Amino acid sequence: MKAARNGTKDGLEKTKLAMFRKVSFLQSKDSSGDGKDDTGYMDVSVCELKHPPAKLCPMPEGLSSQQVVRRLILSSIVQSEISYLESLRRILQEYERPLMEPHTGILNPKKVRQIFFRLKEIHQCHSMFQIALASRVGDWDQSEMIGDLFVASFSKSMVLSVYSDYINNFTNAMVLIKKACMSKPAFLDFLKKKQASSPDRITLYGLMVKPIQRFPQFILLLQDMLKNTPKSHSDRLPLQLALTELETLAEKLNEQKRLSDQDAEIQLLAHSMGGRNLTKLLNSEQRKLIQCELLTEMVYGDKGQILKSKERKVFLLNDTLICANVNMKGPPDISSLVPVGPKYSVKWSAPLSQIQVVEAGQDSLQNKDGTITTRSHSSSGKVFLGPPRLYEELEELQHDLAVVEEVSLLVGTLHGVYQNLNTTVSHDWCLALQRLIRLKEEEIQNANKCCLRLSVPGKPDKSGRPVSIMVVFNTPSPHSKISWVNRLHLAKMAQRKENTSGWECAEEDGKMKTLLSFPMLTCSLPILPSTTHTMQMDAALHSPSQSSLLGFCSISTCLPQGYLWVASGGGTSNHGQIQMFSLNRATPRLVKTLPLKSAILCLEYVKEPCPSTEEEEEDVEKAQSVAKLGNIICVGLQDGSILVHSCVDTTVQCLQTLESPDRCPVLCLKHSAAFLFAGLANGRVALFHRKTGEMLWDMDSCKLVSVGSEPVSSLLTLEDSVWASCANQVTVIHGTSLHTQNFEAHADPGCSVSHMVHSGGGVWMAFSKGSSIYLFHTETLELLQDVNVSTRSKHLSPGGMWISSLLICQGLLWVGTNQGIILTFPVASLEGIPKITGKGMTSLNAHCGPVDFLVPASSTLASDFLKRDAISSGEEGADGEGGGKLGVGEVNNGGEKGARLERNSCSQVSEASLWKEGKPKHLLLQYRLSSTCQLPGKLLTALPEQGGMKTPPDSLEHSPEDGSIYELSEDPDVWVRGRTVEWGKEREAKRSNVVSTAIFSGGRGYRRIDQLVSAESTVNTLLVWQLPLTLSP
Repeated sequence: MKAARNGTKDGLEKTKLAMFRKVSFLQSKDSSGDGKDDTGYMDVSVCELKHPPAKLCPMPEGLSSQQVVRRLILSSIVQSEISYLESLRRILQEYERPLMEPHTGILNPKKVRQIFFRLKEIHQCHSMFQIALASRVGDWDQSEMIGDLFVASFSKSMVLSVYSDYINNFTNAMVLIKKACMSKPAFLDFLKKKQASSPDRITLYGLMVKPIQRFPQFILLLQDMLKNTPKSHSDRLPLQLALTELETLAEKLNEQKRLSDQDAEIQLLAHSMGGRNLTKLLNSEQRKLIQCELLTEMVYGDKGQILKSKERKVFLLNDTLICANVNMKGPPDISSLVPVGPKYSVKWSAPLSQIQVVEAGQDSLQNKDGTITTRSHSSSGKVFLGPPRLYEELEELQHDLAVVEEVSLLVGTLHGVYQNLNTTVSHDWCLALQRLIRLKEEEIQNANKCCLRLSVPGKPDKSGRPVSIMVVFNTPSPHSKISWVNRLHLAKMAQRKENTSGWECAEEDGKMKTLLSFPMLTCSLPILPSTTHTMQMDAALHSPSQSSLLGFCSISTCLPQGYLWVASGGGTSNHGQIQMFSLNRATPRLVKTLPLKSAILCLEYVKEPCPSTEEEEEDVEKAQSVAKLGNIICVGLQDGSILVHSCVDTTVQCLQTLESPDRCPVLCLKHSAAFLFAGLANGRVALFHRKTGEMLWDMDSCKLVSVGSEPVSSLLTLEDSVWASCANQVTVIHGTSLHTQNFEAHADPGCSVSHMVHSGGGVWMAFSKGSSIYLFHTETLELLQDVNVSTRSKHLSPGGMWISSLLICQGLLWVGTNQGIILTFPVASLEGIPKITGKGMTSLNAHCGPVDFLVPASSTLASDFLKRDAISSGEEGADGEGGGKLGVGEVNNGGEKGARLERNSCSQVSEASLWKEGKPKHLLLQYRLSSTCQLPGKLLTALPEQGGMKTPPDSLEHSPEDGSIYELSEDPDVWVRGRTVEWGKEREAKRSNVVSTAIFSGGRGYRRIDQLVSAESTVNTLLVWQLPLTLSP
């Protein structure tokens, strides 16, 4: 303690050791009013005279730009910590101390201790951190090290304990403050005076919320520091470890905050409402809150007009949906000081199994048979057309188009030639109606983006027939709508037998997880017919493809858009085959099978780098030229061939065949921007080069790099290198220089590296023997962690166990074993080291044989689905051309009949953007019209109405019509239009992307490991896990 107080260099280590051992001088204090034990916390007083705040010395000359930036970031860390400590001091000195004084009598001391529970310990933790930080900043120009200080200061369980206690108590503290404000006028005056006298006028709530925000602030600062730290710097690995510790700590605190908030919401709802049965239901330990939000219920009239609206609080529980009226009570002066919780009264509740999400347009069809009535809510006193009326208008337009098409056919049979009645005029009518239909579809789509339609059970009618009621909610944003639809879907899935007890984890870990934090098993699907049961699955991959026909709600519930390729071969057959499964539904569907001449050993999906906005126009043109090829997928065969396929939806074309030297089997494939790497069975890596902007590789450019005498079993590409495993050795091939560096991954030469996966600054490896997995640093090649997987689950038999597959996805390390059992471990997902930080979970859904592969599938919702504003005709140019600014083809006056259809016509629409989104082929409709003049009624034209710009009476021609893109796809059935992201604006669109993710595992059969099975299945089976939608930066 003396060393810590005096600020000596070894003070921090001695203090850490003392805290770890909990030696006798550590004082135990009772900071809470409920007698909680504080053993292990120190009462440390820091004198600013002896330990002044950290301060950087003047910047020396001759520093590099990165050193200058690192000093600036360090200065930000110092100032941020000083400000944070000052906020904590203000709470303790200006609020807690006066309230604890006996003569004031403002508040009961027990309640004061409950309100400020654990704040003193948090202040002590950061006071010790400030002492160490000041010492480190003082010799910054000599050491330039900061990462190890964060690891030492915030990796102990003490920090997690005090922050967890504070966060779990935060909601209760706010409730106590609110009640005290309403019952103790002196306390309310005290808070007002303190806020008025503070220089920044910040409230007590604003000060007390700062500990909740502290670690995310640290993470952002250390991310900036890591970006400006060279790879050879000694501070780089400590910074990555610090990011790992802070991310783990922040994630645990966030999860506890979510659980605490959910419990508080359920308790508030239970206390606010009458009804003993519902209150008992909510207080059940099995009742879990998944999501709750303030939504606006909309009530429509018979003609689609909005009659009224009212805010409701909607609660999604694991098996019930509750809609409650909201009553915000509390004086406005209290609301300005602390959030005032509402009171609820339940309007209706329904079992989740009877709730259905209804897409736009489906309500109209259901209204016709009288079993569904519409009930909803928006601004009172105003009349707007609602979605039901929009859909009726769409049906009317479609009916009119069908009639006009019939009229057009009849006009074509006329024998005479008439100025005002010809095929050009009739085609003009058809094209105009098509445009109006397109605009109406977009209007319905945009109305549907924030409109959540739910079919809920109502009271039976007089004849006893069940009646469903349509309830319509307006969500705050499209993201909210997507979240509700997705959570409703996953909550229903969680009620299935295979998911009610789908994962087994340590008891303490299970209490720290929300319901939908576990992957949900969507289905188990046999993927090979019984006639080919001798073939084994060797590889799989996801080929992304955006479907233009998916409805808004369908996108929120289906698997990641695209196609799953599953390759198989071997066994008694020398041939191989690829099965393509469409993922544009809730379960995969086989759509195509491709037979190949040889057994398939590996697959590789070639991702093209996204060009920056600063590239030259000629580079963009090259990218546009390769866009026509679609997705590129490479297939490695037993006979030494590498087939390069182009894939557009289900259309597959072989573009190129590469041959490995000596026709050696291709065991694994990986690619970089310039090379295609092939791991061969003879211990060599073949490299095929391609030029910048080219899609295909030069067959004559093959180079060989020898990495050993055993087969190259695994490849892994990093930023500027590729890792190749051969036996127990791993060779790192650097960049275009092809310089190699190798290291020993396992001490046993018989343990070959079979799998390698990468995340952040680490690489996890699995081996052909044994149940351990190793973590290596990507830069120093240092072994950072080894984990024996067999000790993490009671269902695994240690004898003869080995790891058969490995995957890292969304902060989880998936481990597949030869016993068919799958385990997951939480790992860091940022730029840190992906160390295993928890005990892990075991899936009770397993295969009967080895897990042959674990493959992720991920797709991003098109940005247009997330925009609130419609893509209306107002976005089109004044000349009537569409937003895509398509070219216009000419049709002579009565010469050619109809409009000219052109496939992949030359236009100013960026084909590269179509390629980036993985769109199917398009039909481009282009035309110029000439027809008659003044006829009674509204001018029927596809041009948008423009004020003051009418067709002159003496004009015999309409203006050039805008072109339209009509997208064709066979899958699925719901038609919704979308537009591609403009070239160069991908980064802007990614700022609010919603990502859908699923995990696929392949192996023999399916079983529940907690149930006895008489006979295990040997059919090749696909297990599909779906994860909640996530919002990417």
